[in-house]
Amino acid sequence: MNKEEQILRQNIQKLIRYVKTKKLNEEKEIRNSLKKLANLELKKMLSEANTPDIDPAPNKSTGINVLEELLKKIIPVLEADFKSLTTDEAQRQSFRAHIVSAVIGTLTPAKVNNQASNQESNPLEEEIDIQIADEDDKFIDIRTDQEKKAEEEEEEEDPRDDFGSGVEGDETGRNMAYNSFKKIENNIIDSYELLSNPEDQELFYDYLIANLKLYFDKFESELAGQVEEPTNQAYDTAKEEPAPEEGGEEELELGGEEDLEFEL
Repeated sequence: MNKEEQILRQNIQKLIRYVKTKKLNEEKEIRNSLKKLANLELKKMLSEANTPDIDPAPNKSTGINVLEELLKKIIPVLEADFKSLTTDEAQRQSFRAHIVSAVIGTLTPAKVNNQASNQESNPLEEEIDIQIADEDDKFIDIRTDQEKKAEEEEEEEDPRDDFGSGVEGDETGRNMAYNSFKKIENNIIDSYELLSNPEDQELFYDYLIANLKLYFDKFESELAGQVEEPTNQAYDTAKEEPAPEEGGEEELELGGEEDLEFEL
């Protein structure tokens, strides 16, 4: 081994030792940094655990809390049905109008019943009701079974007509609203009946109607803001050009025999 080779080997060994030392130092620094970070996170967790959550829902009444849970159940249902009405805006406007009207119509009797439960009943009205019921029992129906069935069929109405009574709008939107409301009606009634405090009931009612309208506004804006498919000028130009007719390829015009010269 000559002197140059020996020097080269020594330099290579020094370089290897340097790289190994640097790598070990970097790993040590990383471990120290991770250890410090873990200690900070642990201190933070312990601090949060020792801090009591005094007021997780400030400025909220029980009525608003109950409403919040209700909205989590019914809004996804209404959103899916509302956004399926994509033919025109009139269908969606009819849908929202019928839903809001149905909610008002459902909760209004409940509000009246709650008010009436705090009042004494009128004995005179009860006596009149009993007398009318006795007179009805004396009525003898002489219709045949066939006549009764025919009259009952004539009197039967489409429940969707009664659902949309008093609300104008697209019939498809009304029908979709009818089916959608059937899915959420019991949730609304059950949530409202949990409340007995008049203030909670009033807040629940007012905020429910307001939130329904606000969510419908949100759904409409989301439909209007859907991103269109990107395109370019070449595609638009090609789309406007008429498609070539079948068999319209240009035929090659061949000259006479004198034009067909072959070199051998």
